[in-house]
This record gives sequence, structure tokens and C-alpha cells, in this order.
Amino acid sequence: MREPASWWRPGGTSLLSPIAAIYGAVAWWRIQSTGTSIGVPVICLGNLTVGGAGKTPAALAVAHLLLGARERPFFLSRGYGGRLAGPVRVNAASDRAADVGDEPLLLARLAPTIVARDRVAGAKFAKSRGASVIVMDDGFQNPSLAKNLAILLVDGGRGIGNGRIIPAGPLRAPLEIQIAHAQALVVVGPPLGAAAVVDAAHRRSIAVFHGRLEPDAGSLAALRRRKVLAFAGIGDPDKFFRTLSEAGIEVAERARFPDHHRYTVADAHALTQCAAAQNLMLITTEKDHVRLAGDPSLGALAARANALPVRLIIDEQDSFLRMVLTAVKRH
Repeated sequence: MREPASWWRPGGTSLLSPIAAIYGAVAWWRIQSTGTSIGVPVICLGNLTVGGAGKTPAALAVAHLLLGARERPFFLSRGYGGRLAGPVRVNAASDRAADVGDEPLLLARLAPTIVARDRVAGAKFAKSRGASVIVMDDGFQNPSLAKNLAILLVDGGRGIGNGRIIPAGPLRAPLEIQIAHAQALVVVGPPLGAAAVVDAAHRRSIAVFHGRLEPDAGSLAALRRRKVLAFAGIGDPDKFFRTLSEAGIEVAERARFPDHHRYTVADAHALTQCAAAQNLMLITTEKDHVRLAGDPSLGALAARANALPVRLIIDEQDSFLRMVLTAVKRH
């Protein structure tokens, strides 16, 4: 399902406010709950809103820092879009997105990754396999597991949209409640649309960091020689298209799909036919590409499509590293 455009316009979708109030009350109660501690530190990355703000690149960035500090991080994910309840360790070489979800496949390329609907069971499983610290790629609004460091992310351009709670708007829970239960906020991209969130963080003396998604330079160099057909089924496909355009890539065609979209044979045929007819190179996100690669019926599209890797760069890198390592050592 696509996000309603009204979510990202000021004051929209007031007719759904009564339902949003109920959803918000439940979310408030859940966030207030005390989670279970499993004996190793837990670092949680979460989005304030639905849609992509760079949560998976942020989890990868945190794990890179931990690996540099000689920790043994394990990723813990619900495995959204996958059929397995877990706990199960992801095999990046053989598992499919239909089984474990797309994000865990990306995470498993860097560090051991556990998929579990039951977060406590998943964390205990990771601990039993040797985890010295757990990095949660989701689950900020889930109260079952105690977190030693909770980091919220927000897209600097889109911010929190109309400021309303699901289903009236994009917020996963009331803004002030979410900010109150976080220790840090990362604003991804120019912060022009995130002023309300930054102000809320400053009022509660929450650390604010600024980040940007930086595409792989080598991949960009190859792309600059061709016009491309860009396609994406992520929280905000337009962010991906902007990244390409800002990097000097000529995007001749754009194809938008819902977040975590499961591509069909018809989708694959339409994309490959359009690219062939206009002599365009196919380009997509890493998250989309792992969904294609594990499905034999989509093999032709997976073989023709190029994935553009991106990484999250934190402007205040030294301060961010100190915060992460302090949370681990305090435990």
C-alpha cells in the first residue's frame, strides 16, 4: 500500500483523527512499558514515521563502528515481509527475501543477523551465539526488549509531514513520547523540513546528529556514461531518484513501487521491455535488488539491474562514536 499524499501536507486527513487518537494511545502505552534485559547491550535504530529515513544504513554504520572497536555485533530484525517467525540466523548467500525479509539480507553481509518476531527470544538467541552487542534495525516502538541506546531517525526534507499519527498521518506514535524515550536523533539530509523534530529534541536535551546518504563512488562512475531507468520499492522512492540526479546521473524513466514491494513477472517484463526500447540501464536500490535476486522468476531482471550501494555519513562522527561506545561500556 502506498502512503497517502495527504500525510505529507500540513493539516491533512483530519477525518481519521479519532482512529489516530486510539492508535496513539496504544502506542503511548507500549512505549512506556519496561522491557526485558538479556545481559548484553542493545542499540536500537528506529524511524519516527513510516517510510524510509535511512534506518538500515544507520544500523550498518553503527555496526561498522562496533566492529572497529573489536565488539561482536549481531543484528536483530523482525524480518518484515518474510514468512519465517524465527529466531533464525540469516544466510546472505542462500536465504530469500520472501523468507527473512529484504533488510536482514543486507545486514547479514556485514555481521551475523537474527530474524525473530519475538524480540526477546531473538536477542537471547543472538547472545547464545556469541553477540557482545545487539543492533536492532527496527523495534523502537516495541517495548518487549530493554534498550541501552535508542536512536531515532527522521528524513530532513519530509520531516513528520502533517504531524498526525497513523492512519491520519505518518507518525508511528506521538512525537513527544517518541523523543522522550530516545537518547539521540539523526536528521538525514538537509534539515529544512525537520525543524519541529529538532526543536522537540533540543527541549529534552536529546543529542542531535546530522547525516547524509552517500552513494558508492565507483558505481556512480559507471552510471554516468548511460541514461538510466530507475526503479524502487522503498519508503520514499523519490529520495532514491534525487540521489541519482544530484550525482549527475541522467534518469530518463522512473518507476515507483510501494515499500517492500514484491516484484511480479509482469513488473519485471515491463521494466526490462521499457529499458530495452529506450536503450536505458536499469538501476535500483540494494534493498530492491535482494528481493529480485532470490526469486528465479525474476532472474532476468536481477541480472540486468544494477544496485546502487549507499552509506550513511554522520557529520559529527567522533561524538556519535563516543555515544555508541559509552552505551556499550556502561552496560
